[in-house]
Amino acid sequence: MSDTVVVGLDVGGTSTRAAAVTLAGQRLGSGRAGGGNPTSHGAERAATELRTALREALAGVDPARVAAGTIGLAGAARLLADPDGRAAFDRAWRDAGLRCPYAVHGDALVAYASGTPAPDGTVLIAGTGAIAAQVHDLRLDRVADGHGWLLGDAGSGFWLGREAVRRLLADLDSARPPGALTTAVLAELMGSARIAPRARDTVDATIQAVTRRPPVELARLAPLVVTAALDGEPVATTLIAEAAAHLAESVDRIRPAGARTPVVLGGGLLTGDTPLAAAVRTEVGRRWPDAPLRSAGDGAAAAAWLAARELPELTDPAALHARLFPTP
Repeated sequence: MSDTVVVGLDVGGTSTRAAAVTLAGQRLGSGRAGGGNPTSHGAERAATELRTALREALAGVDPARVAAGTIGLAGAARLLADPDGRAAFDRAWRDAGLRCPYAVHGDALVAYASGTPAPDGTVLIAGTGAIAAQVHDLRLDRVADGHGWLLGDAGSGFWLGREAVRRLLADLDSARPPGALTTAVLAELMGSARIAPRARDTVDATIQAVTRRPPVELARLAPLVVTAALDGEPVATTLIAEAAAHLAESVDRIRPAGARTPVVLGGGLLTGDTPLAAAVRTEVGRRWPDAPLRSAGDGAAAAAWLAARELPELTDPAALHARLFPTP
């Protein structure tokens, strides 16, 4: 069994990560390339990044040993429904020397599997966007939010950035001196925190600075909110609390009251020691006090684990998960 290898890929908009592991839990290689999401970058460029990450992960590994693979990415359904996109990924797979089949799953399922081997539970992700999903038998079941920046993603990095700009504009409209957060936002957007003698001129310039950029770039302001919240800045602290409430409400739409299955937190805003992660843990703990809380880990390794589960020779998936994701 230790000779059998599986590969996993965690494909994102900014990076693509690959991992090659044995069924005994030995990590043989890892690879990294640029953003490989076909929705964001087109199928051919995405396939190129996929190939690069795979080849790096398989350096020194005989591809004939690979028995299965999993690709995790946002918009998995779109790839599966696009013959040209799937053909491009198939070519990249073969170009890396692989002849085994591979499965495609949504990034939410991969994030969930990186936090727990439990077949049933919930995953909540907050990064640039935000989505919650119920997992049943290690398949995505019900989903809440993930509606994109225009219609949803409440509590996400985009949401935090947009709300911070709104607070800035409210301060300028009311002739209130901007606080520490809104001053930082003004400086980030305009290159200076100086307010024009007629405050409306600064309002108009700020609006133009925002609307000239792609809307999703508002997410780049989220770190300013996080940093200000760490310093106890009142507006930032309020925004973090509101974001946590929105995220918990998304989970509430799909998760039964009193559920004891795990909740996995993923995405840049909910992993690590961040104010939003702490606030969400408090909200989730209050609503589901008996639920184990987990943090998402290595997505590529989780994708490899999902691939391994499909092989009949793997008799103890939980043990393999424990070896790939040892408890600190």
